[in-house]
Amino acid sequence: MAGGSGRGTGRRYSGMSADERTRVRRAAILDAALELFGTNGFAATSVKQICVAAGLTERYFYESFRDRQAALAGLYGALVTELRGVTETAITTAGGDIAVAARGGLGAFIGYLTEDPRRARIVLIEVVGVSPEIEELRHGVLRAFADLIVAVWAEQPGVDLSDERPQLTAVALAGGVNNLLVDWMMTGMRQSPQMLTQVCATLFLAALAGLNDTA
Repeated sequence: MAGGSGRGTGRRYSGMSADERTRVRRAAILDAALELFGTNGFAATSVKQICVAAGLTERYFYESFRDRQAALAGLYGALVTELRGVTETAITTAGGDIAVAARGGLGAFIGYLTEDPRRARIVLIEVVGVSPEIEELRHGVLRAFADLIVAVWAEQPGVDLSDERPQLTAVALAGGVNNLLVDWMMTGMRQSPQMLTQVCATLFLAALAGLNDTA
């Protein structure tokens, strides 16, 4: 930048530093990617289309992202961070009541995705099969939510975390919730978020009861 002494420390334009302007441009690109990936799909969206929607030149796209896949990974990561945040908040406010935690946490998880189908499409569909790197990222996210389920169960008496069953059961539940929401999207989004939450909470509590019975 002309007149700057280094990135983030040079002259300010429109009240923002160079780093702040970069963050604003990155956010605009992610907003455009959310709209385009979440409606037209990842495969049908070009870098040029993202830049037009963001009101930026391609130069600024490549300032923040290596390619479309990197933009998808960045958007996916941002959505998952928000998703986990609302889920954990709902669990924390349950006050240790496992049934309330199950309904609240699952309700927050499902609500975050269903209230904006663009989020659901990206998190559940558009990231699938893009590349080995994105698949590894996606698998890590599913395992992280399985770990969150185990952490909730760990507060309950009778669950033996030295046994492999709680972790394996949690992996199955995380995958089941994911697939239920994929089915919800692919069949016209007919069921209410409340119905989806009820089904998932029933599975969660039944699985916990089964672990207690076999402890």
